[in-house]
Amino acid sequence: MITPLDIENKKFSKRALNGYSTEEVDDFLDEVTVAYEKIYKESSDAKQTIENLNAELAKYKQMESTLQNTLLMAQSTAEDVKNVAKQQAEIIVNEAQSAAKEELLKLDSEIKLKEKELEDLQKQFDIYKAKMESLLISQLELLKDSKRDQD
Repeated sequence: MITPLDIENKKFSKRALNGYSTEEVDDFLDEVTVAYEKIYKESSDAKQTIENLNAELAKYKQMESTLQNTLLMAQSTAEDVKNVAKQQAEIIVNEAQSAAKEELLKLDSEIKLKEKELEDLQKQFDIYKAKMESLLISQLELLKDSKRDQD
């Protein structure tokens, strides 16, 4: 690439006939040098700006990558927590169902025991009733016999 200094130091050979005016060429070269120097500086500044922006872009891409990784890790952790909570809930439900079944069996056993006790009490009552009836009948017979004896 031609630099402004190359343009400024460029020398032309001088011809005697049909040659260019040295003064006009020098003035034009001075104008070209100033314009090219301005463009060259702008180009250099633009390149520096592009490098800075590329460096910032790389930094932001790194941040984006880190954020994506963090998000993925957070999602994974949330899934893990959710799965652990689900497993714990299942364990609690299973334990509650097991305890309820045990309590139901215990209550069922107590009901059967009470039913047997009731049945035994009913039998004892029937026996007692039969004995009382028999006693009353025998007492009634005694009373009838004693009344006959008195007559």
